[in-house]
Amino acid sequence: MAVFLTGGTGFIGGHLLRRLLRDGRDVRALVRSEGAAAELLRFGAEPLVGDLRDEGVMRSGMAGSEIVFHVAGLNEPCPRDLVQMYRVNVDGVRSVVRSAAAAGVRRVVMTSSVAAVGEPAGAVAREDTPHSGEFLSHYARSKFLGEVAGFEEGERHGIEVVAVLPSSVQGPGRDTGSAKILRYALSSSRPLLIDATLSIVDIDDCTAGHLLAAERGEAGERYLLSGSSLTTLDVVEVIAEVTDREIHPIRVPRALLRAAMPVAALAGPWVGRGLVCGDMVRTLLHGHRVDGSRAERELGLVYTPFPETVVRTYHWFVEEGLVNQSLRS
Repeated sequence: MAVFLTGGTGFIGGHLLRRLLRDGRDVRALVRSEGAAAELLRFGAEPLVGDLRDEGVMRSGMAGSEIVFHVAGLNEPCPRDLVQMYRVNVDGVRSVVRSAAAAGVRRVVMTSSVAAVGEPAGAVAREDTPHSGEFLSHYARSKFLGEVAGFEEGERHGIEVVAVLPSSVQGPGRDTGSAKILRYALSSSRPLLIDATLSIVDIDDCTAGHLLAAERGEAGERYLLSGSSLTTLDVVEVIAEVTDREIHPIRVPRALLRAAMPVAALAGPWVGRGLVCGDMVRTLLHGHRVDGSRAERELGLVYTPFPETVVRTYHWFVEEGLVNQSLRS
């Protein structure tokens, strides 16, 4: 079965691309550059150079495909170009669904995010959780609007659309974004620790969740992917156990982080190339506790225990020279 994929050079999309090829699928993938096209050719995919505004290119590439996986998106906690973020995360979804419908594709699986749920502080996020009406970040708002756009276009054009909402995706191959927290804790015996709650899904489980949503997901529905919800202290305890070493975190008071929000909002564009901002602080303080059980019940997804994810990720960090220590046997 031929499939069409966007975002094939990213973390989630790259794992999904390789899994589809291993499963013997013909994969056509949208890429933005000739360099990316050459990379995908080496894997065995058929690249098409263009972007999410090129509906003609996408229609041509989608012709003969039964499934479209729309994984491409901008995941920036402190975006510098808000226009581009909304153009990609909202308008891009509309373009993909319209193109798929015009090409005669049966189903689009779109990658959203748990950030789109918008659960109140302290609540457990589920697929049917009413949105609080407040957005922690522009990223969360763009993913929420992108979901709405995808489902609207699906209904308008008579095409099946299913949403997959991963929590924080961790595993070998990622050292950016929230993975920096894991890498930092793996590299330090006295890490600074902010009291927060994280929900995590292994990259292999995230990939499997996309495939299962394509096969078994109900059109017009969303599926949260989350194998574990842990506090930052829980995460450090797991890391200490699997690396067989002592870690003594230094706790940073949440009140101090709240007090820093006005400074972060002002300094964001200049500090750390935009890596510190009010959106990031609000998201961290809010945290996410996610119920990913619907994907287990209805799709048949089996989650990887978090300690196994840590072990695999740590080995990858060591192999890549990103941490200096190695696991003890």
